[in-house]
Amino acid sequence: MSGDMVLFDSSKGVAAWTSNTSHFSVTSAALLDNGNLVLLNRNQAVVWESFRTPSDTLLPGQNLSVFQTLRAASRNDVSSYYSLAMDTLGQLKLCWETNICYWKSESSSSQIRGATFTKDGALQLVDQRFRPIWSKFGEDHNDSSVKFRFLRLDVDGNLRMHSWDEASKSWKSVWQAVENQCNVFATCGRCGVCVFTPTASTLCKCPYGFVADSNSKCLAPYTQKCSSGSTMVALEHTFLYGLYPPNDLITQSSLEQCRNSCLQDPLCTSVTVTNDGTGQCRKKQTHFITGYEHPSITSISLIKVCLDPIAVLPKTLPASSPSSPPPSLNKRSRGFCLPCLIGAATGTLIAFILIQIGIGLCLFKRRKAIPRRGSLAAMDPNSRDLIALSYSEIKDLTSNFKHQLGPKVFKGVLPNDRTVAIKDLKGIERRVRTIEERQFRGKISVIGSIHHKNLLKLEGYCCESDHRFLVYEYAKNGSVDKWIEETKLSKRLTWRKRIELCLGVARAMAYLHMGCREFVSHGNLKWENVVLDEDLETKVTEFGLGRIGSGSLHNGGDAEEDVARFGEMIVLVVSGCQGGGDACRWAYEEWVVGQSERVLDVRIEGGVDPEELERMLRLAFWCVQVDEWLRPPMGEVVKVLEGTLPVDPPPFPFTCRRPPEEIHSELELENIESSP
Repeated sequence: MSGDMVLFDSSKGVAAWTSNTSHFSVTSAALLDNGNLVLLNRNQAVVWESFRTPSDTLLPGQNLSVFQTLRAASRNDVSSYYSLAMDTLGQLKLCWETNICYWKSESSSSQIRGATFTKDGALQLVDQRFRPIWSKFGEDHNDSSVKFRFLRLDVDGNLRMHSWDEASKSWKSVWQAVENQCNVFATCGRCGVCVFTPTASTLCKCPYGFVADSNSKCLAPYTQKCSSGSTMVALEHTFLYGLYPPNDLITQSSLEQCRNSCLQDPLCTSVTVTNDGTGQCRKKQTHFITGYEHPSITSISLIKVCLDPIAVLPKTLPASSPSSPPPSLNKRSRGFCLPCLIGAATGTLIAFILIQIGIGLCLFKRRKAIPRRGSLAAMDPNSRDLIALSYSEIKDLTSNFKHQLGPKVFKGVLPNDRTVAIKDLKGIERRVRTIEERQFRGKISVIGSIHHKNLLKLEGYCCESDHRFLVYEYAKNGSVDKWIEETKLSKRLTWRKRIELCLGVARAMAYLHMGCREFVSHGNLKWENVVLDEDLETKVTEFGLGRIGSGSLHNGGDAEEDVARFGEMIVLVVSGCQGGGDACRWAYEEWVVGQSERVLDVRIEGGVDPEELERMLRLAFWCVQVDEWLRPPMGEVVKVLEGTLPVDPPPFPFTCRRPPEEIHSELELENIESSP
């Protein structure tokens, strides 16, 4: 027995989660009377407990610390966007994703130790001595007849206390954080506008007159292909906001100016005028729009629609441009149009003949352009065909390996004066050099067929006797590790550029892992193998070389290894290689005590977004988890970097566990010793 508790996904045949306790000599598990599931070692000491790893629920007596998060259950296979967490100031926040918070506790203090849910039905923030600073009580607070309670972040994004009603034999809600469910961000999501009914329930209504069910989508109807112009539909007592992205463009203007601004903006889909004295015009440029409606709301929202006939059109404001076409233009002839039919048939025949001629010419040119072995002039930068070169030609291209760009990488110049980079595989494993020529060519052809904007293009190769070379396109600005290490170059790596570097690598790796016909791992992912072209665009190089000497095309462990190396790369590009040999452990210990800014490279100019820094570090620590099942796939990594997927605080990622509490205590001791 390894001592791990494992949740197994039978549908996929893999472990979905593990307690990561194999090194703690676990001998037994026990479910305590308070609902806490614990793992015990041979000394009956608790080495893991469910109370320290909450999901969406707190039981009486359970605490929520600064570095823990409740995540609502999901309605589908994508993680829920709703979370409850405590910031470093001790304030509880309900948020959608990580930056849109729609509820928070009224009290905040650096002295707050955490939140707790009490046995008598209260949610409290407590100080270092466990004295309550802020409290919220359920309807049945201190009712001794209630035997069972729990606090849960429900799937709809609202935080509620639930109590067991013995009379009805059911759970009932006795408190909720947001009284009006429509005030929970994105309650209706893509199903329209939220309406709070007199019965205290919510209804998702599409602005065009039908009630949206849970599977339908109510998107902004405007497209830029309106043949007859556009106008604005008015929705009174309605506040709208965008979802993807959730960023409204806010200006100060009147209702008329706001309406005209949207009509003149081809990207605008709707606007909301607050009409409360602030004069806000909130413009949206997304089709994913939601909001809420209530008679007490003074806001007026306007949705842009085409003037083409629609089935249902609510109250419409006069359009400023262009006007409706005369009725005669909207009438469609129902008669048989013989000239139209003849014209259409003739046009179709001509188009068919031209297409056939074009296909024939393309095939003829391609047949002539097939490169022959030893034909340097045939190396076309726009071609996707690999060319085989002789060793003597490699020596000619590199002027007998005169200009070295990096380890076993040389600069070469083609007859057309185009520069290439030539990699000598002599430094790779011996089995790559001794592999059968036909097998080598076959595997190189697979790598050469992979094309992505963030992958360095493989243009040719040499496989002659024991000589093995790869010919890549040339990246003018060299490898990223040089930019990180050199002070002058690193100053050009702004915070935004460093995020773009990580995103480019992540997209390339996601494509290799999931976008190719065959799975391809990198096997040696590091900033040394990421280069920048003349536009400073990210290009990953030397991908797939580990598979040349291997008979296996797919190994799940290879994917997890690439993810772990990528996590280390995030820490290095954020910190500028600070923290010594174990930069990840150092960065984690700074982050876990709320000192993320200490991890930052001091050479970064132009400022850093704290939320983006938090997201980057959380992602890095998920990627380097010692338990490979906890590492995210590269597809999810891309979404986190793009900001479309939230990321929770990670568990301790390393083998030798130093609990966050121990790190906190050490930091407090240092502060005491350093104080006068």
